[in-house]
Amino acid sequence: MVIIAAMRAFPVIFHPAAMRLLGKSLALTLLIFVMAGLGLWTAVHAVRVYFGWSGGGLAEAAAATIGVIAMAWLLFRTIAMAIMNLFADDIIAAVERSSYPAAAAEARSLGLGPSVRLALASAARTIGWNLIAMPAYLLLLVTGVGTIGLFLALNAYLLGRDLADMVEPRHAALPPISRLHRWLMGLVSALLFLLPFINLLAPIWSAAMAVHMLHGVRSKSR
Repeated sequence: MVIIAAMRAFPVIFHPAAMRLLGKSLALTLLIFVMAGLGLWTAVHAVRVYFGWSGGGLAEAAAATIGVIAMAWLLFRTIAMAIMNLFADDIIAAVERSSYPAAAAEARSLGLGPSVRLALASAARTIGWNLIAMPAYLLLLVTGVGTIGLFLALNAYLLGRDLADMVEPRHAALPPISRLHRWLMGLVSALLFLLPFINLLAPIWSAAMAVHMLHGVRSKSR
C-alpha cells in the first residue's frame, strides 16, 4: 500500500504548485543555514578573541563552514519538514484537487496558526527524540548497522506522525491512518531523505504520499 502511494505521489513533484513550494522551502532552508553560519562564525570569532588564540578570518570561516555542513547533515530533515508544515496546505490541496476532487471540496484548511504549531511541534519532537537516542546511536556504532537501523526506526515513527498530522486534520470525518501505515509511510520518507538530491524533493513527495494514503490507497483496500 505504501509503495503504491509513493509511486502515485511521484508525478506530483512536477506539479506547478509543487515546484513553487519547492522553491519557497529550499529558499527558506538556505536562509536558515546562512543565518546559522553567520551566527556560528560570530561565535567562533568571539571565542578566538576572548582566549587570544592566533589565526584570523580564514580559520574562522573554515571552522564556521565545517560547523554548518555538520548542522546541515544533522538538521536538514528537521528543518525541511518544519517548513513543509508551514506550506503543506498548498501541495495537499493541489493533490486533492487533482486526484480526489470530492474530498478537496470538503477539506478544511488549517490556516497559518495551526500550521506554525505543527511545524514547531515537528521540530521539537525530532530534535528531542534524536537527542534522547544519541547514547544508543553511539553504543550501536560498534555493530556497524545498529545505528542506522535505530535511526530509521525512530525517524520513521516521527515522520509518519508528521505526515499524518499534515493531512488528517483537513478531513476530521475520515478514520485516521493506522499506526502501522504511519510507520511504513514514515520509513519510506526517511529513506528518501537519505538519498542525495532526492532528499531535496523528499518533503513534497512525502506529503503527496500521505494524501494518497489517506484517500486513495486506503479507500480501495476497505
